[in-house]
Amino acid sequence: MTTMNIDLRQLKTLLTLKETGTLVAAADRLCLTQSALSHQIKELEAQIGESVFVRKSRPIRFTEPGERLLILAREVLQAMASAERDIQKLVHGEAGRLFMAIECHSCFNWLMPTLDAYRSLWPQVELDFSGGFTFEPLPALVRGEVDLVVTTDPVALKGLLYEPLFECEMLLAVSPRHPLAQRKHIQPQDLAQEQLITYPVERNRLDIFTKFLSPAGVEPAGVRSAELTLMMVQMVASGRGVCCLPNWVLAEYAAQGQLVALPLGEGLWAKVQLALREDTAALPFAKSFIQLARDHCFSQLQGIRAPTPRGAEQHGR
Repeated sequence: MTTMNIDLRQLKTLLTLKETGTLVAAADRLCLTQSALSHQIKELEAQIGESVFVRKSRPIRFTEPGERLLILAREVLQAMASAERDIQKLVHGEAGRLFMAIECHSCFNWLMPTLDAYRSLWPQVELDFSGGFTFEPLPALVRGEVDLVVTTDPVALKGLLYEPLFECEMLLAVSPRHPLAQRKHIQPQDLAQEQLITYPVERNRLDIFTKFLSPAGVEPAGVRSAELTLMMVQMVASGRGVCCLPNWVLAEYAAQGQLVALPLGEGLWAKVQLALREDTAALPFAKSFIQLARDHCFSQLQGIRAPTPRGAEQHGR
């Protein structure tokens, strides 16, 4: 019997391919070219003497050997992550504090399950959470009142760094009965006669204004606020306005026929990031949270993509 020399890199590639469903998306998440990714897969297939997935299938459909390797990938990579956490705890200690705040309010959906999983991995880390709409998280982070902020609007502040999680497309949600529901794309002027529903935060923290309406000099007919994402969706479904939310938030409601989700212009994308102080980011339990959040989001959220490379504007000065 020929011995197979399967490495962790190949297993991670297979699992990413399963989670993303396409070679392009997998290469994007792994920060590889598509040709480099294809080369890895061909190497693996040469070792086992069989294809691991069916070519030209969308989403990708794995062969029986491929499915067995996926089981191996999950087991091995989970064991490696667990071992790394245990070693970090032994070397650096496992106690600490991680107080969090949120500026991206639709991110509650994935943050709560991530926190539940994190508690079981780091039970000695003291967790707390602040999510008030009038709270200014980033200045509080600088002052040391919180330790981590979920944001889509980074500000260059001394001592802070930003860890990108993912990018998501911001879409306009309208009722299926709304005249705009038949459009393929929404332009700024289309909202001049609309009631826009937003979270109760300043306009300079809302992409629909800063990146779409304001540059075009367009003002909606009215603006009203709702604190809960579900409340916003229900108001839209009943024809009481339109709202802008991430694609992964709207996917479930659109699939059920409660609303229609439409692209804004040529595409309005937001980058979800974790802001931390530099000293906090170096702590093992903080690094573990960042990785856990990334893994959870890419395994659970529809329509997200790997973040583009960080620019100079994302680093505190």
